[in-house]
Amino acid sequence: MFLAQLNWLAIVVSFIVVFAAGAIWFGPKTFFPIWWKAMGRGDEQPGGGQNMAVVFGSTAVANFLQVVALASIIYFVRLSNPAFGALDGALTGLAVGIFIAAGASLSHRLFAGQGFKVWIIECGSDVVNLTLAGVILGLWH
Repeated sequence: MFLAQLNWLAIVVSFIVVFAAGAIWFGPKTFFPIWWKAMGRGDEQPGGGQNMAVVFGSTAVANFLQVVALASIIYFVRLSNPAFGALDGALTGLAVGIFIAAGASLSHRLFAGQGFKVWIIECGSDVVNLTLAGVILGLWH
């Protein structure tokens, strides 16, 4: 099974970088205020009254699964290109971010009435995070 052949240390490091980058992206001094306003939220608290441990825990699990999926894609691409490196990883992460993550969520945001600004901020995070993870996974065989 190919999952046993993945570099799990690289996956964990990529996950930590992705989770930290997401926290910075949606921080109070970066995109969070713009995103929150674009979502039509006023003074209500983030998470909509949900348990924030569940919100952050679910986000962490989703980030981890994204990194495992990207590592799996890179594993199979590397089989046909043993010289696969950081730039290849970055481009793979960028492509997955744009063509899969951003492409899949556009209709969800538009049909929910949230518009392009919300989509760009959310998918911008996904694209940056997957590109960063791709660099790490591409470097670290």
